[in-house]
Amino acid sequence: MYVRPFQLADYAAITSLMASVLSEACTDETLEAFAKQLSLDSDLILVAVVNEEIAGVIIGTIDQKNQGYYYRIAVSAQHQRRGIGKTLIQKLKQRFLQRKVSKILITVDVHNEAILPVYEAVGYGSSDFSTSYRHLRIVSGK
Repeated sequence: MYVRPFQLADYAAITSLMASVLSEACTDETLEAFAKQLSLDSDLILVAVVNEEIAGVIIGTIDQKNQGYYYRIAVSAQHQRRGIGKTLIQKLKQRFLQRKVSKILITVDVHNEAILPVYEAVGYGSSDFSTSYRHLRIVSGK
């Protein structure tokens, strides 16, 4: 498994992956934010590749206060519980640190509450969780 930046050729595989592991409402919301993040800063979208297939994706963003946010993560069902999510989180953290963000936060909504333990397993705590994600440009469009 390796992690690399998003490439335009990944779009179909990523949208299919999201549709297979996220609820319909979450997929719709995430795809809209995904498209906005692509236009803002595609370097904050990383994919995990296993045997030349996309096994996972993570979408991050940086707000106007220079805070980095993990927005959404999705790992294909057959690759879950193999460390791919943790690796994606760590690789995106490296990107945030390279960009010298003032703080790193995890957006919390009804769609990702179940995976918060994955973030905790890599060292994040409740003080790193943000429920006020509606202000993010990729969500609000501002």
